[in-house]
Amino acid sequence: MRYFAAVIGIVIALIGTNAQAEGEKAGAFDYYVMALSWSANWCALEGDARGDDQCLPGKGLTFTLHGLWPQYETGWPDYCRTTARDPSRAESGAMADIMGGAGLAWYQWKKHGRCSGLTSAAYFEAARRAYASITIPPVFEKIDRRLQVPASVVEEAFLEANPILKRDMVTITCKAGMIQEVRICLTKDLEPRRCGADTIRDCRLQDAVIGAVR
Repeated sequence: MRYFAAVIGIVIALIGTNAQAEGEKAGAFDYYVMALSWSANWCALEGDARGDDQCLPGKGLTFTLHGLWPQYETGWPDYCRTTARDPSRAESGAMADIMGGAGLAWYQWKKHGRCSGLTSAAYFEAARRAYASITIPPVFEKIDRRLQVPASVVEEAFLEANPILKRDMVTITCKAGMIQEVRICLTKDLEPRRCGADTIRDCRLQDAVIGAVR
């Protein structure tokens, strides 16, 4: 019986080792993609069905921070191995003002933040600095009805509001005919840089939907 227990212990240890080895190494990446999500469209596609607090009337949210994602020049890491502890509920909740909710903040740490090589506190601080470094065009605050516009108009608005950005640093994504995200590429020091070839995939819709600010 003791022999059997010892064998089981070895097997469990090996399984644990293999599971840990599946994630990429934290901190081994080339640049960041900061994803800004149009809140009303996210609510229409996902949040409303969940009854998410982000989608309650009167929030007045425009582009919220979806995430700050470590990238390779081609592809990206996720669910990386790290010794950094996970954020507390309070630390995740403190990101709700720019991310819409604590749940998203925690999930973004788990999937992407662990790959940054930073502590959870430092990662959230970097995400906040990245978000603050970009001006959300004021025109989006005034959208009080459902619009259909060329996706390129959204990119033009960001380029005009942020002269430091060039076209190859910004990409617009769409989902289900709606403007989904503005993605901005940043160095590890959070300075704008050219996006990798697999990131530059602009939505080309001429009638992309932008939902009214709630």
